[in-house]
Amino acid sequence: MNILIIKLGALGDMVMATPLIAAIQRAHANADIHLLTTAPFAPIFAEWRGLLVTARPRSGLGNTARTLRWIRRLACARIYDLQGNDRTALLCALSGSPVRVGNHPRFPYTHHPPMRWTGEGHIFERMTDVLAAGGVGGVEATPILPIAEAERDAIGDWLARRALTERDFVLLHANASASRAEKKWPHFASLGRRLAGAGLRPVWIGAGSDAVENEHLAMTAGGIDATGVFSIAALAELGRHARFAVTNDSGPMHVLAAASIPVFGLFGPSDWRRNHALGQREYVIACVECVDGFNGARTGDCLGQVTCEMVWRRLEASGLL
Repeated sequence: MNILIIKLGALGDMVMATPLIAAIQRAHANADIHLLTTAPFAPIFAEWRGLLVTARPRSGLGNTARTLRWIRRLACARIYDLQGNDRTALLCALSGSPVRVGNHPRFPYTHHPPMRWTGEGHIFERMTDVLAAGGVGGVEATPILPIAEAERDAIGDWLARRALTERDFVLLHANASASRAEKKWPHFASLGRRLAGAGLRPVWIGAGSDAVENEHLAMTAGGIDATGVFSIAALAELGRHARFAVTNDSGPMHVLAAASIPVFGLFGPSDWRRNHALGQREYVIACVECVDGFNGARTGDCLGQVTCEMVWRRLEASGLL
């Protein structure tokens, strides 16, 4: 029997989906579990057991048609659509699968929560309701990012070469997606200098477009530029050695939640009540007066109003300095 899970991205949503995927695996222990995702996220599941991962492009009419043919050949007994957009709804509608579990209380889903969701509460909580509608429970609210032993050893070597010892460094992610520049907190340089002065070495993390800013921050605020050094799973493993992390509302924020360390997520223009990292609610730092209820409406320079001193006081109150 084939069971299909559809989850295409983005990074934060993909990480939050990992405990959902694990719960589906447990619920269908005797079935072949397939995951349909996209190329950037397939490596997350390289060390997973019992999961058949297929990466396909998520856009383009021709790609959609080819993906649909692949799904129909699987002849799935059940599909869990954890993406929930128009394209994945179309794939479900034409899949030929008799059971289609999804977020929306309408066709093509045969199993779904009874009420329409418009953002009332955290995304993960809604998705656990989606799984419950399909008879799947026991979802644990902790991301799962297994890592190969060789990659774990490489992290130990990287730490040793830079004389970083357990809990004497802090992970900082100062960037956000290019399309959401308003989600960038403007005081990371000041925080980095203050952490360095307190004897905690900043490690500036990220990839790709983060490179220029991280290089500048490492030069002006101190610390280590680690742009592009770590895979997604390796970043979570690195986090297990850090004292804590401070990030914008970004993919790395969710990845580091798998490290079981405090992850201070900075929120202003996006609503932390929907998007905070799993298990990290108590560490949210938000300009709540600039967010109108749950709709995430930006009414001012939200993150600019969160000063370095405010963040420092939160770190002190948490007993981490």
